[in-house]
Amino acid sequence: MSQYQTAIYTRGDTLPSMDDGNFFHSPELFHIVERTPGQRPCMAVATDEQGRVVGHILVFLLRASWMPLLYWQAHAYGEGDYAEDVNSEEVFGLLLEALVRRLRRRLCFFIEFSDVSRKMFGYKYFRSQGFFPIPWQEIHNSLHSMDPHDRLQPKMLKKIEHAYQQGVETREVTTEEDLDRFAHLVRGFYRWKVHRVVPPEKQIAELYLSDNGRLFATLYKGRLIGGCVCVYSEGNAYLWYLASLRKRYAWLHPAMMTVWQAIIWAWKHNYAHIYFLDAGLPYPNNPFREFILRFGGKPVAKYRWFRFSIGWLNKLLSWIWKE
Repeated sequence: MSQYQTAIYTRGDTLPSMDDGNFFHSPELFHIVERTPGQRPCMAVATDEQGRVVGHILVFLLRASWMPLLYWQAHAYGEGDYAEDVNSEEVFGLLLEALVRRLRRRLCFFIEFSDVSRKMFGYKYFRSQGFFPIPWQEIHNSLHSMDPHDRLQPKMLKKIEHAYQQGVETREVTTEEDLDRFAHLVRGFYRWKVHRVVPPEKQIAELYLSDNGRLFATLYKGRLIGGCVCVYSEGNAYLWYLASLRKRYAWLHPAMMTVWQAIIWAWKHNYAHIYFLDAGLPYPNNPFREFILRFGGKPVAKYRWFRFSIGWLNKLLSWIWKE
């Protein structure tokens, strides 16, 4: 492993040349995070003896609060991006060590890895760096093997048809006015969600402008009642943020209509799958997971990995969530 060198980059103008393969670890998203207030990017990069980038991981540093405390937390979506001719888990272990060393100095309260491609990917390396796993549920919808309409139960199709008959409209966000209303809806929806970071308006605007992002809106009589942010990477779609006025307009099913629009758009544009990035903990009673499963997807058991900077707290949480 000595043939690889690792480095940490926190400024876009110093990034080495690398592929844009995985959007969640791309230079494009690095620059988006860099331009977003309250966020900072941190890219760990591994190079070989010829200086070729063989692996990299993008971590978001997010400024968060838990009254009255202000702190930084770090989040990586997936294990990173790797050259085809290297052992990705071994390179991942080097990058993880470099990240922990750097973030420990930055007094980051905790580090989280979600949406890792395989449940056991990097297990020994996570453990060696003091991370502990929490069982998590992901939902994957296949779009290439069947028309999404055929995956829905007749009762759900009737609800969708009824909402359209009542005047509900679903479409892409295409104007600055729509973008402002969309950002307001998302901010209001996430503000009171426990342990959720409110998506910054700047980030939403940047994803709106990106070729790898789409914003979908659900409207009723001209009022925005639902919306979601999707990103697209390596032939797949990812639903990142979902917000709606689901209680006030329950009879119109704004969340259901919004998700359905995202699924149909991805299917019509030949994406192989759509992934829902936060279906949540695998508790027997998980309303959001059950809601997403109605669209015909499959639950996939994964781990989310956490490491807290306070030693006794990390040990306590590791014991609580012990396998």
